[in-house]
Amino acid sequence: MSIWSWLLALHILCAVIWVGGMFFAYVIVRPSLSVLEPPQRLLLHTQVFRRFFLVVWHVMPLLLISGFVLVFGLFGGMANVPWNIQAMMGIGILMAVVFVVLVFGPYARFRRTTDRNRMAANIDSIRKLIGVNLILGLITVVLAALSQF
Repeated sequence: MSIWSWLLALHILCAVIWVGGMFFAYVIVRPSLSVLEPPQRLLLHTQVFRRFFLVVWHVMPLLLISGFVLVFGLFGGMANVPWNIQAMMGIGILMAVVFVVLVFGPYARFRRTTDRNRMAANIDSIRKLIGVNLILGLITVVLAALSQF
């Protein structure tokens, strides 16, 4: 096995963790919260966000770096990769920007406030940005699959 195979494996693993985590949070965890009372929901959100955003804060740069190293180190640059890989790179950068906006915007406000109404408003903003990134991530997965054939 070459170093490129290991780097691609790291790249795919980071994508699975990030996109899969958003899918789980958005499609499984969020609807399941309805069985909890509002104070317990806020507590659970606090724990889930803290853990998930910490993980993404680590895998997101690894994902971007590994993608750039593969494109420039293995293929010799963007001019030598197909359109779908170029689109993946653009969407990946956009997803990173959305994540940074989420962390330093609504999530930072969520962590600073003790007012339940403001916390709920920030949770709604966080949910919307996660939804945007989930859609972008799923599109990227489809684009990645297209590059195999």
